[in-house]
Amino acid sequence: MGTGDLGLDTRTGSSVITARAAATFEPVGRSVATARSFVRDTLQGWGHSDVIDDAVVLTSELVTNAVVHAGTAAEVLCLRGDGHVRIEVSDRYPEREIPLQASAVQMSSPDREGGRGLQLCAALASRWGVDYSATHKQVWFQLDLPERSVGTRSAGPALPADLLPMADGRVRVAVVQIDRNGAITSWNEDAEHVFGYPAEQITGKPLTDLAAWPHTPGTSTGIADALRLSRWEGSYGIRGADGRVIPVYASHLRVRDTDGDPSTVCLLVRDHERAVLQTPLRGPAPDSTAQSDGQGADPFEVFIGAPAPDDLDGLLQRTVERARDMLDGDSAFLLLATDDETELEVRASTGLPSARQRFARVPVEVGPGRYGSARMPAVHEDLTQVPGAVPLLNGTGMRSVVTVPLKVEGRLTGSLGVAAEAPERYSNEEALRLQFAADRIALAVESARLGELEKLRRGSLSFLVEASDLLAGTLDRDQTLALMAQMTVPTLATWCAVYTIADQASEPYLSYVLHEDEERIDGLKALLSRIAPPDPVPTPGARVWPAPAEAAHQAALRTSMRSLGLGEPASVSSGIGTTLATASAVGGETVVLPLVARNRVIGMLTLGKPTDEHFRQEILELAEDLSRRAALALDNARLYSERMAISQSLQRSLLPPELPDVPGVEVEVIYRAAGEGNEVGGDFYDLFPIRDGAYGFAIGDVCGTGPEAAAVTGLARHALRLLAREGFGGPSVLERLNAAILDEGARSRFLTLLYGELWPQEDGSAVLKMVCAGHPLPLRLSQDGTVVPYAEPQPLLGVMDDLELYEQTMTLDPGDVLLCVTDGITERREGSRMLGDDGLAEVLATCTGLTAGAVAARIMRAVERFAADAPSDDMAILAMRVPGLHHD
Repeated sequence: MGTGDLGLDTRTGSSVITARAAATFEPVGRSVATARSFVRDTLQGWGHSDVIDDAVVLTSELVTNAVVHAGTAAEVLCLRGDGHVRIEVSDRYPEREIPLQASAVQMSSPDREGGRGLQLCAALASRWGVDYSATHKQVWFQLDLPERSVGTRSAGPALPADLLPMADGRVRVAVVQIDRNGAITSWNEDAEHVFGYPAEQITGKPLTDLAAWPHTPGTSTGIADALRLSRWEGSYGIRGADGRVIPVYASHLRVRDTDGDPSTVCLLVRDHERAVLQTPLRGPAPDSTAQSDGQGADPFEVFIGAPAPDDLDGLLQRTVERARDMLDGDSAFLLLATDDETELEVRASTGLPSARQRFARVPVEVGPGRYGSARMPAVHEDLTQVPGAVPLLNGTGMRSVVTVPLKVEGRLTGSLGVAAEAPERYSNEEALRLQFAADRIALAVESARLGELEKLRRGSLSFLVEASDLLAGTLDRDQTLALMAQMTVPTLATWCAVYTIADQASEPYLSYVLHEDEERIDGLKALLSRIAPPDPVPTPGARVWPAPAEAAHQAALRTSMRSLGLGEPASVSSGIGTTLATASAVGGETVVLPLVARNRVIGMLTLGKPTDEHFRQEILELAEDLSRRAALALDNARLYSERMAISQSLQRSLLPPELPDVPGVEVEVIYRAAGEGNEVGGDFYDLFPIRDGAYGFAIGDVCGTGPEAAAVTGLARHALRLLAREGFGGPSVLERLNAAILDEGARSRFLTLLYGELWPQEDGSAVLKMVCAGHPLPLRLSQDGTVVPYAEPQPLLGVMDDLELYEQTMTLDPGDVLLCVTDGITERREGSRMLGDDGLAEVLATCTGLTAGAVAARIMRAVERFAADAPSDDMAILAMRVPGLHHD
């Protein structure tokens, strides 16, 4: 059932809805102001500033009825149709008295509490109505839009000359056009002058890439969202070509280009010239003595509104902008107190240099007396008379300032200030007005701050868990260094450098550098290599390291002088862009965290910000937690690398040196040790000269794999060489080796061994004397393709004390191949199948006419292809071939 203009279709009217926005507000007093700001920002974003005042007044009354009088949550829905906007306010109190006629509403007494909102609807709205259901009541109103072109703004009132904004010389208005994807398509001369980028360099890049402030101050949307609105204006920061953040005030208008595609035209001016573009404020300045009763317009509702409750950055930036406008100041700032209430951290400012923008810190107590503490309101008529009274304003040109504390339940939570360039601008009256505003915003700011901290802590825990998993997943030193840097950039810092210390007597060494812009890594590395590394102080926590910023600024100054012809010739100016870019990338705050593991400083983790940016305390605490984990991971990687190097060095000592050239005989060896990181296992081989014209060769297999088997390998290989060169024959050599193995006691292991002596002959053949002690028999490949075993099996070594071994003498004719392998070759398995002696013989039979190297390679390929799994046993191949008479 509806009341009001009965000709309206109460569903949404007959027109098509082109945009909608909705929000729900809890039944508390501050929801009225939040609802007003929601409607104001929605209509401002749609470009309908003409009807904002009426819509806000009506919304305020209807939401007040719901959340204050009815005590229920209120749902506000904004709809835009053809030529009108419609706003619906719903609550859950349907049993209230139903006004049956519009006239009944119009004739109600103005003093009557109920129905006043409906009276306003009747007076201000072009159409309105009330709809009821079993559980809801909805009051709606419609405001017709004036006939005008889309996006045009109504003109402001005529102002006296003394109230017009002051311009410093020519006002530069940057005109930037952005396509539907957010990429810049047009960049005028003023934009190039303000930001320093030539049009050809910036065209095609997203505007959001230049944005230094991630959220659009004054709204809950980011810049990317604002570009999609039909009309928007507000402040944000653009990073110039020199890396410095330039505060700008922007007006965005959504249009269609010549092809009919949506695009956005942006007008941007420096923030202190914002009056050139800013929509004139409506209505008189708020009265400092006014008190809000929850009805109608609240003069300080501008401080409680638009951002979502958890959008702290937007809330703070909106607050400082409205505070500046309220007191007609040149700048404003808002600082939040640390947990111990000893320092204040800059969280939002407007009209101040970018160095004062974010996370800079000032003490709460800066001097004696009440005006030296941020805990009390203070008015300074002329800062030149009390230098240092407000550290944040040092060197800014501000002369007069009023600051007030933000307190919640008697606890200092922050400070709000407004400053002007002229002296004696503020008095106690302005301090009272600003304090009243601060009292209204303090609780909302603290709630949003606690919500941000909780969200940050949850994100920090997740970050540290993931970082620990990644660091625990590798023992490679270089990979650990890369992971450390990649986890900090860009999550915690813009750039990162890791210094390592080999031992207490060594200087820190620059081991790894990373920047979020890969093109700046080389310049950053060159800059850091020219300055002394930070001192390896073991004190926990982050400490500021000014050297990189100072070096970067000096390098930029020298480059600028050379480019102007004041120093070196301008021919070196090809590096100017890189140097300036590096200076802007490194010119901000730099902190150093020690990497301490096992009570020793093993390095430093250095984190940096671009020009004029600071680290927030929560980020530094998170970086400290990460540095502890990273230090232990880096030290573990160091220990693993050292032990692996020792192990590999010892293993390589067990392998024979380069094989000697045997006249008239081709020799090829292939060796594979089982197990990751092993170079030597239980299998071994050797080939060495015994005396003139005689060579010893051996291939063996110690029971087992790994270091224990490798120890017996070293014993066997060195004993064979020593005994053979002492003139002992094959059986005597193996019998003495058997005794040496048994002398090892519990460390002894079984050993299969093929040992032989080789004499190349003048007729092209070779005489062999061999002893095969428990080893797979060698195979002979004749020129006709015949493969036969070429020795007889005898007992293995390391089992019995008394061995009676004998040697066999054979001859290899020209073209013959002798193949010796370990059981890792013949016992290669795939399920229940095994390669075996017969399989090996079949592969060897296909090698007729091949060189020794080709034979060994073909055998290994066949073994690897026989099974898909990695080998579980050591493998060794020794192939010897006597070349044919008519080739080689």
